[in-house]
Amino acid sequence: MTAPDATPSSTWHEATRSASVVTELLDVMWEHARHSTNGTTAPSSTSQLRLMYVVDRESGIRMRTVCQRLASAPPTVTRMCDRLQAIGFLERLPCPDNGREITLQLTHTGKEHLQRIREQRDTMLHQAINRIPPTERAALATGLAALQAQLDSASGERPQTPVSHSAA
Repeated sequence: MTAPDATPSSTWHEATRSASVVTELLDVMWEHARHSTNGTTAPSSTSQLRLMYVVDRESGIRMRTVCQRLASAPPTVTRMCDRLQAIGFLERLPCPDNGREITLQLTHTGKEHLQRIREQRDTMLHQAINRIPPTERAALATGLAALQAQLDSASGERPQTPVSHSAA
């Protein structure tokens, strides 16, 4: 990571603190959305949901790559996959170019579950963001895109275009 630019120290401390507080609020919102989806057996842990997000972004991802993305040991990821497969959210397939490796993809049911969570989450965000004045909304979008790019590069993920999961 690079050192902060010429921005006054208090400004980047304030930005870091604000991002941290927002992250904590979003964690609570996401947990609420995860538990309030109806019609399916929800994954029992946030870790399983994180695994589903990784697999959804890269369908057919190799198991060892998932371990790297989640910074988790293979036995831990295997147990999460077992649980997700048991409730019908995930399937394991042989790797097309290496029979000893496994690839992962979400089932239709798993994708529907994530969509319901995203819709609830996006509704909450849309309501909050809609109350922000337009110029501040534009600054928020620019700032969040920059933050996402930095977090993606810090985590070793390939940079990606921000994805909208709703029509809002």
